[in-house]
Amino acid sequence: MNFLDVTLTISETLITWPSDPTISIQKTSLISQGDSCNVSELRFSSHCGTHIDAPYHFEENGIKIDQTPLDSLIGNVTVFEIRNREKIDLEDVKPLQLKDKARVIFKTVNSSYWRCSEFKKNFVYITKEAAQYIADADVRLVGIDYLSVEKFNNTNADTHHILLKKGIIIIEGLDLSNVKAGNYELIALPLKIQDGDGSPARVILKILS
Repeated sequence: MNFLDVTLTISETLITWPSDPTISIQKTSLISQGDSCNVSELRFSSHCGTHIDAPYHFEENGIKIDQTPLDSLIGNVTVFEIRNREKIDLEDVKPLQLKDKARVIFKTVNSSYWRCSEFKKNFVYITKEAAQYIADADVRLVGIDYLSVEKFNNTNADTHHILLKKGIIIIEGLDLSNVKAGNYELIALPLKIQDGDGSPARVILKILS
C-alpha cells in the first residue's frame, strides 16, 4: 500500500472538543424505507475530527479556508516523532533542522488517545516558544495528532496566534498510530467552505519510494 490514511472517521462517537457541538448524522431519506435514495443530514463543528485551521480561525484578517493555497496542502512533508509526553517545547524542535522543511507533522503519545472514549485534557501541545521557532523557520504547514496545537484552556491562544499570524496552515486531529517518522508526500484537502475558519479534511500520506 502506497498511501496511509491519517484521517479520523467522523461518527457520532468521535471525540470532540468539549465546547464544540456534538456530531449528529441523521438519515433523512432511506431506500430501505421506500425512498428513491439514501441521504443524510450532517451537523458538526468546522473543527471536528481531522481538520484544518485557516489563519482566519484566530486572525480577523487571516486567509479563510476557501482561500488556502493548494501548494501549502499538497507536497513533501516530514513526520517527526516527539518523545516528550507533556509538550512539544523549544528543546524538542531545535534539533530538527526545520529550515529546509516546508511542512512538518508531529507524532506524539496523542495518537494513542484516539482509543480512549473520553477527551484527554492533558494532550501533548506545542508551546509558544516552539511555535515561534517553527514560524521563524518559514514552515508553511504544521500538523499534530490531537484536536489542538494549543495547551488545553490556554485562553491566550499563543501558539495559534504565532503560527496563523505567519500564514502557517495547521492540521489538527491526525491519527498517526500506524505512521513511522520519515518523509512522505502530503495530500490534505478541506471542504471549500466560503469564508470558513476551518474544515474537516481527508488527509493522506503517500509513501515515497
